[in-house]
Amino acid sequence: MQANLYIIWSPSGGGKTSLVTALATIDHNVRRSVSHTTRPPREGEVDGREYHFVDRATFQRMTDAGEFLENAEVYGNYYGTSSRWIEETLAAGQDIFLTIDWQGGVQVRAHFPDLIGIYVLPPSLDVLRERLEARDQDSPEVIAKRLATARDDLSHLVEFDYVIINDIFETALADLAAIVQAERLKCRVQTQRHESLIRNLMKR
Repeated sequence: MQANLYIIWSPSGGGKTSLVTALATIDHNVRRSVSHTTRPPREGEVDGREYHFVDRATFQRMTDAGEFLENAEVYGNYYGTSSRWIEETLAAGQDIFLTIDWQGGVQVRAHFPDLIGIYVLPPSLDVLRERLEARDQDSPEVIAKRLATARDDLSHLVEFDYVIINDIFETALADLAAIVQAERLKCRVQTQRHESLIRNLMKR
């Protein structure tokens, strides 16, 4: 089965990771890419689940060896996506979600022009601020920076294919599932998947 590669992005606290994680529990053909990062683990995070946590020297070695499909510096830490894992997972017929920003999306699209972009918006900046404060992971200064970045990143909204408003989580999750299903039902995908059926139906 032909698999799709997605980039899903939202401001910090916008819910992108929670949405993909929830989707993967109900759709076993969906995988979330686990990036490598030099960021230290937050409380409750597990190496290999949220991220592959590596030191800067290891990350640099991997970069020099060309192991990353994309990589970027975000808030002073480095993040990268494994090229080999992406290729192997797509070849196995599983859809992949990359939770990376628009800059990483530009790098990935250079290799995968059919990349599908989904932008997740909060219902308001006030709600986004409340979510960031409720996480209790960042200082007020960092939260202010994240909110400023969220406003700046909105200029790239038009570069994405779909927009989801994450106000009510269950509704946003249903919207995400609907996008995935719609992409699987596109004509080019279905004609490839059911080539034998279509050929038999066309026989006189």
